[in-house]
Formats: sequence, structure tokens, C-alpha cells
Amino acid sequence: MAFDIDMIKKVYETMPERVDKARELLGKPLTLSEKILYSHLWDGKAQTAFTRGKDYVDFAPDRIACQDATAQMALLQFMQAGKDKVAVPTTVHCDHLIQAKQGAAKDLARANDVSNEVFDFLGSVSNKYGIGFWKPGAGIIHQVVLENYAFPGGMMIGTDSHTVNAGGLGMVAVGVGGADAVDVMAGMPWELKFPKLIGVKLTGKINGWTSAKDVILKVAGILTVKGGTGAIIEYFGDGAKNLSCTGKGTICNMGAEVGATTSTFGYDESMSRYLRATDRSDIADEADKIAEYLTADDEVYANPEQYFDQVIEINLDELVPHLNGPFTPDLATPVGQLGEKAKKNDWPIKVDWGLIGSCTNSSYEDLTRAASIAEQAVKKNIKPKSDFGINPGSEQIRFTAERDGILKIFEDLDATIFTNACGPCIGQWDRSDLKGDEKNTIVHSFNRNFSKRADGNPNTHAFVGSPEMVAAIAISGKLDFNPMTDKLINEDGEEVMLEEPSGIELPPKGFEVEDAGFVAPVEDGSHVEVKVAEDSDRLQLLTPFEPWDGGNLMGAKLLIKAFGKCTTDHISMAGPWLKYRGHLDNISNNCLIGAVNAYNKQTNLVKSQIDGEYDAVPKTQRAYKAAGIPTVVVGDHNYGEGSSREHAAMEPRHLGVYVVIVKSFARIHETNLKKQGMLGVTFANEADYDLIQEDDTFNFVDLENFAPDTPLTVEIVHKDGSKDTIKVNHTYNDAQIKWYRKGSALNLIKEENAA
Repeated sequence: MAFDIDMIKKVYETMPERVDKARELLGKPLTLSEKILYSHLWDGKAQTAFTRGKDYVDFAPDRIACQDATAQMALLQFMQAGKDKVAVPTTVHCDHLIQAKQGAAKDLARANDVSNEVFDFLGSVSNKYGIGFWKPGAGIIHQVVLENYAFPGGMMIGTDSHTVNAGGLGMVAVGVGGADAVDVMAGMPWELKFPKLIGVKLTGKINGWTSAKDVILKVAGILTVKGGTGAIIEYFGDGAKNLSCTGKGTICNMGAEVGATTSTFGYDESMSRYLRATDRSDIADEADKIAEYLTADDEVYANPEQYFDQVIEINLDELVPHLNGPFTPDLATPVGQLGEKAKKNDWPIKVDWGLIGSCTNSSYEDLTRAASIAEQAVKKNIKPKSDFGINPGSEQIRFTAERDGILKIFEDLDATIFTNACGPCIGQWDRSDLKGDEKNTIVHSFNRNFSKRADGNPNTHAFVGSPEMVAAIAISGKLDFNPMTDKLINEDGEEVMLEEPSGIELPPKGFEVEDAGFVAPVEDGSHVEVKVAEDSDRLQLLTPFEPWDGGNLMGAKLLIKAFGKCTTDHISMAGPWLKYRGHLDNISNNCLIGAVNAYNKQTNLVKSQIDGEYDAVPKTQRAYKAAGIPTVVVGDHNYGEGSSREHAAMEPRHLGVYVVIVKSFARIHETNLKKQGMLGVTFANEADYDLIQEDDTFNFVDLENFAPDTPLTVEIVHKDGSKDTIKVNHTYNDAQIKWYRKGSALNLIKEENAA
């Protein structure tokens, strides 16, 4: 039986009436995305036809999910909100703080020892405030959510950018910063700019070496890392119905890599099968009753150009396998063309590791398709030329895969079976085969491949592919291997070819697990004590940020002008820094250390205008803060791309950065800056980025008149005394300006709850 079945029934009871009202109000057929959005309005039934990409709207999500790295800061904030219990169903999942090294048993034991303080904190906070707790080793948050909590037509938010994975079960599921989650936990609405809509029509059926992963790898190549910003991607067509539910989840998961608000699919038979296979027939039965409301109106899919802002069509019959990368997930290359491209760009051809799993591709079907390739290597006596690492998506997946002999196939190839956790995908990988900055290549079935992402090495060239393609390339040991045309030499000196992969959508004997790893909270948590040691270097209670004084900001100095791509990985690295996610001051020592300084093209080396010396970014900024000098960060396009981690906003705020000026923001990061009481603005003229000099001083001369839809004026004073005056735009509405005035959204929540 499903978790929260009563809540789901209530959603389904109100959905038809709310959708009908919205259809009448808009005077047109509705997409699935619109049906879910309009049926989850904070005020209930639709009263206004919202303008896509413009209107800020208050929503009422059905549930929240948090992973351990982000949950720490989210729950530290919630503890200040003055509430006894979370207002909506919420879960915490311990999946980020487990380092992959020797294998599941040893790695999990080490994580429980090293991060025991954090796990105990999360468990006790969850118990106190009515939050479901998934123990370390239970699984990766998004796979666990898909197996247990996602439901067609629902809306959820999660403190991880890949929350969008739940779109595979027909949800509008959105990654947010912890402050957004705190709002909803505290019983307040969740605000989102009403998204634009991108329709992706899928025809035909994937076949041969092509997989669902190749759909999103192709889409990423079309849209690029920012082409989906501010939009929901809705997949439809016969090709969509031909995909498995977990395949749909894979596609939605990587929608985060094109900047999309989320992605989703209409309810169909594959979702029904998956719900019933995961012991949620009660949800499938309820969904079947209102099935027409859990997908778009027929007219929409018949004439998509009339209802979507952009339409992309992909024929799955013709789609070929891709590998995307290196260093960015939108550099899409068909497998057969990769060899020539690699040689031209001097990418290492030798592949050192093949990594299978992560929240993107760790389902039962994924493992069986990869195992079908691995089994051929065993039977055909082919010795893999690369190391193998496997991360199952959940304990249920791992237990079932072990029962069915799937994991043994990988073990027969000397693969390392890591814990049911993120591991290398989030930089939690103690990689023993390389040291320093050696240039090398890895292939993986993850979603992101930014520089340093997997192992901290800026010269690791990471390529993203399907689990079966990763298996094939790892077996060959060559990046330019094309399993559809190329032969391998086995240990007997014979030429052999790998046959097409085969997979099993759902386990024939059903899913099975002895201990899923879930801990339910007590009914009354008022007597549960949450302890945070004063001398802890892992956890730190929060001190509220100071409110705005209402005046203009004058005399601000440039901290750094970031050159090129500046993701949340550059602003607040993961990997070894994950252990400080609950200690704002300690983790702030990684603030912007990965950003490239535009003036010397180096990382973590900026000039101080106090003494003229060059030093690390955090050290330089701490000196500015100690001297009472406000600072500004300048960035390029899509600043804050990537993870939802709000630390990338909280760290600069904590250290005394007042303003971020960029050409454009990634959606989640812009919201995170607003929530933390920072000023995030964009150049009205992008060319003004080039005006910024290393020793500049910034005067925000009309900030005292801060108002919606009104650009701000910035006077830039150069070292030689010359000045440039520019305009910067912002997207703050009245409510968000209140956050800024109070110093943060949390300050406002606390004030309102105390009233």
C-alpha cells in the first residue's frame, strides 16, 4: 500500500473540478503541465489566467523530499521557523555522504562512523518534526521517491535539482533550495514563476543499442544547458507510451541539465505497471478513475504547436546512441562519431573507469540491460580493459538484483558494487587509480560531467551515456569503440562482437527487500531532543542574516569576476566539502574557489583592494567582511547552473557579499539568492560585463527605490577615477523585495509565526 494514500485520494478528488475550471477560464484545451499547475494553486480553484514566463504564482505542493547534504541546512532553517511539525508530508534521504571506495559494506560502515553526528542529527530532527527518515544505504533519494512516493498528477518539491526524476511517474516535481522547502514545511505557499512549456513529441520505438537515456542526451544537444530555463518539458506521443516508467524517469532526471523547471509524461500503462509492481495498486486504481485528467487534452497532442511555446520532434526509430561530454552534459555526439571527435580534440581514448548507477540510471531495467552486456563478456571470454563500479538505486533494487543473479554477473567481471548511494556522481569517490591532475577518460551513466565533478581532477574527461553503452565501452577500454560495428579480441585471440542489449522492465518474481531502510517518526515529537554540540565542525546552529538598512549600497568592491561557466559546483564544491553542509562557516571556506578569475584565468586567486595582494577567494572575502567592506560578484551566462544547493547562495551571503551581477541566472540559484536576502541582478546590456575592471568600486545609487519591474542604476568607479554608469535588471516582485528588506525569507517567516 502507498504512503499517504489519503492525501493522494484528496488530490484526485479535487483535480477534475479544478482542471475543468481552469480549462473554462483559459478557454482552451490544457496540457498535462497546466492541469497539474492549475490544480495545485494555493488558493484552490483558478481565478486568473497566468502568463507563462511572467507571472509569479503561489502553489501548494503535495510533498517534500530532502537529501542529507541539503537537508542539514534546510532543517537548521526550519528549526528557526517556530513550528512543531511539518505542514506537508516530508522525507529525508541519506545518500550523499557515503564515499565510494572499497565496496558497499566497508564504505557504508565508514560513512556511519565518519558522519554519525550528521546522521543522528537528521534522524532526531526528522523524528521531532514528523519527517520520514531513510537511513544511510536505503538508496538514492530520487529512486526511492519513484518507488515509494511519486504519483501521477501530483506536485512535489525537493532540495535537489534532480527531484525532477519523479516526472517519470507523471508529476510536476521541482528542485528547489532549502529555503523554498522551509516555506512549504512551515505551511506557507511555494512561489514559482509560471513556466513556459516545451513539448517533445516522440514517435516510433527505441531499438537495438538505443535507450531512453539517448532521448535526453539528444534533447540536451538540441536545447543546450540553458535552453529549457523557465520551462516545463512535456513529453508525449506514441514513442513516449512505448517507454518504461523508469526510462521516463531517466529522461526527466536529466532535464535538469538543460535548465528546465521540470519534465513530465502523461499517465499511461507503463506507469500503471510500475505502480502495481511497487506495491501501489491502490494509487493505480485511483489514477485509472481520472486518467483523462492525468494527461493532456487530446487536442493538445494533436496540434502541439498551438499549445506549447516550442515543439521538438524525435523519431525513436531513427535515434542512435550518444555519449555526451566532456565537461558539459549538452555536448552530444553519436557514438559512431566520437572517435574522430576525440582525436581532433585530444581527448584521451583510453577509458579507465565505467560507472553505472546514480539517480539517473539505477533501476532494475537499467541494471539488467547493462548486465546483458557484461554477461556476454563473461561468456565470450572478453577481459574488461576498464574498471567497473556499480551503484544500485535503492536497497529494494539491490536486494532484488542480487536475488536474481544480476549483481553476480558484474562481480564476475571484478566490478565493485558500491553502496546504494550517489557516490562518484556527486564527487564522493575515493579513486585510488589516479593521483594529482593526470589527464584521463571515464564513462558513466550519471547526469553531470562538469570539471572535477566525479573525482576532483580537472583533467578527468567524463562522458555520459546509457548503462549498456557504458558497459560496452568499459569492456573495450576505448572511447572510440562502437559496439554496433566494431569487434573485440577475446582472451583466446578470437574476434568477437557484442550483441544488442536486452533488459527486463520489471522483475518477473516481483520486487523484494528485507529492510528498505525507512524509519517513521513518532506521532508526538515534542519530547525529542535535537542536539548540536557547540564545538562541532560538522553542524552549526544558524544566526539570522542582518536586514537591509533601506539605503543605497555605496563603495562595494569587486570580489571576483567569474569567467565562463560558473556552476554551483564552482561556487560551492561537493566531494569532500559535503561533510560541512551543516556548518555554514566551515563550508564557506570553499566559496567560489572553483570559479575562474577573468583577470588571471586562475581559480581561487583574486586581488584584494585592501592591500593589493592576491590570495584565496574565501580568505580575501573574510578580510573584506572584517573591514566592513561590501563586495560584488560578477558572472557570465547561466550563473549558478547545476545543483539546487543553496550553500552557493548562503556562503557568499555569510561572508559579506551583497550583490551578484551576471548576464543571466540559472533558475534555482536566482531564487536561492533572493531567499537569502541577496541582490541578484542581470546586465541590461550584456556587453557591460566587459566594462568591469579588477579594482572597481560599485555604487548602487537608487537602491533605496527598489521596486518591481524597475531597473537599478549602478555607478562603476574605476581605479583611475573614471566612471561608467550602467543599468541592471531584476525579477524581484513585492514579496521577494520584502525578503530582501528583512534580510532573508526565513527572517520574514519567523516574524510572521511569532505574531
